[in-house]
Amino acid sequence: MAEKITARSVDYSQWYIDIILKAKLADYSPVKGSMVIRPRGYAIWERLRDELDRRFKATGHQNAYFPLFIPMSFLKKEAEHVEGFSPELAVVTHAGGEELEEPLVVRPTSETIIWAKYRDWIQSYRDLPLLYNQWANVVRWEKRTRLFLRTSEFLWQEGHTAHETKAEAVAETEQMLEVYRHFAEEILCLPVIAGKKSEAEKFAGAVDTYSIEAMMQDKKALQAGTSHFLGQNFAKAFDVQYQTREGGLEYVWATSWGVSTRLVGAIIMTHSDDKGLVVPPLLAQDEIVIVPIFKNETKADVLAYTAKLEAALKADGRRVVLDADENNSPGWKFAEWEMRGVPLRVEAGPKDMAAGSVVLVRRDTGTKLVVKAEELPTMVASQLAAMQKEMLEKARAFRDANTRDVADRAAMLAFFGKEGAGIDTATGGFARGLWCGGRDCEAKLKAEIKVTIRNMPHDMQDNIAGGCCLCGAPAKHRAIFARSY
Repeated sequence: MAEKITARSVDYSQWYIDIILKAKLADYSPVKGSMVIRPRGYAIWERLRDELDRRFKATGHQNAYFPLFIPMSFLKKEAEHVEGFSPELAVVTHAGGEELEEPLVVRPTSETIIWAKYRDWIQSYRDLPLLYNQWANVVRWEKRTRLFLRTSEFLWQEGHTAHETKAEAVAETEQMLEVYRHFAEEILCLPVIAGKKSEAEKFAGAVDTYSIEAMMQDKKALQAGTSHFLGQNFAKAFDVQYQTREGGLEYVWATSWGVSTRLVGAIIMTHSDDKGLVVPPLLAQDEIVIVPIFKNETKADVLAYTAKLEAALKADGRRVVLDADENNSPGWKFAEWEMRGVPLRVEAGPKDMAAGSVVLVRRDTGTKLVVKAEELPTMVASQLAAMQKEMLEKARAFRDANTRDVADRAAMLAFFGKEGAGIDTATGGFARGLWCGGRDCEAKLKAEIKVTIRNMPHDMQDNIAGGCCLCGAPAKHRAIFARSY
């Protein structure tokens, strides 16, 4: 089965789609641009969703739900916001067999309808802060789509908070960016760079946007999460004022932040190989697959032996599946479960049974270990922990090896070279460079070689001295440049 996957070196984009379809993570929908998330793909989303939800609640946030349909007039209240989303809006003009008095927008994001309600709920500083999060689907009518990464409908969470002061809102924005950063690295094994977006790349309606950026195996950047300081923009648009402690009136300060099902795509593109899916153990639907190896005369004994292994692992709280299907050979099963990305495979046949042992195989490295049956639960725990740790280390090493300091435009152009279908081992990655802050520099680079400023990393803004790597003017920032999804 694995030989049917297009090699990354031949066509990285097709390799990515092959894994999604053949590992049964998702499929195309009859509605162009949408996707069906299959159980194995949804299981990954569920696990990352539940872990994120736990972290949100640990920081004091509560879940709520707001309507899918938003009056068109709501979006028009914040000019920059509606301008930014207008090309992607899906609009309902008829319902119940009649034309609507006012068109309804299918939710592209929820700032407007949430702030319309916050106006009713906030009267005094005593009502603040509101720390709400929503798990929902949204619709943005994309013209060029790709499974998980960019679809017309996708799943996400969107946090929307209201605060008494600017300082509180800024602190919230930064806190949630850190929540995302830790989550990406600890759970997704995804090393990310946290920083501030440029004006050209920020969210429509935000004062400042912050992001975490990750490098995929084709050296392109993927924006893995964003956190926005909205200032008082939406409070002013919807007239959300509160009585201050001194008795006056002040507009509320706001944030919003979100991640989506594109994180499943990030996992695939960061960790997988030409055999199929590789997924961090903490997110795997099944942590271990047991494959019995037998002939007719040994079948009953081997199946009894492997059933005991399965019971021991389940008693240890492991997500384990015993593949006792007789219709396929052990070799076929090995390839199939490698395609599906199960972190550990346990092989057991008559010789293993006689020795009271099993063969334990890691999906990420292919390493094989002979393990005593009674030691299997302990060895499984240590190998899953090692895999989680080493997958992050491997991804970080890849990113660092493909990050370069770039001093001027000539070096920038040479570093990125030309775009190709497969992985170009000679060019591309993350370029670190000084930037003057000028929109013209940024726009020209994007038009010329499709490279954008991903963000200005928090930990790289000290001692800015020198000229902009694009135009030579005095630099104000140090930025990460890359092609991106």
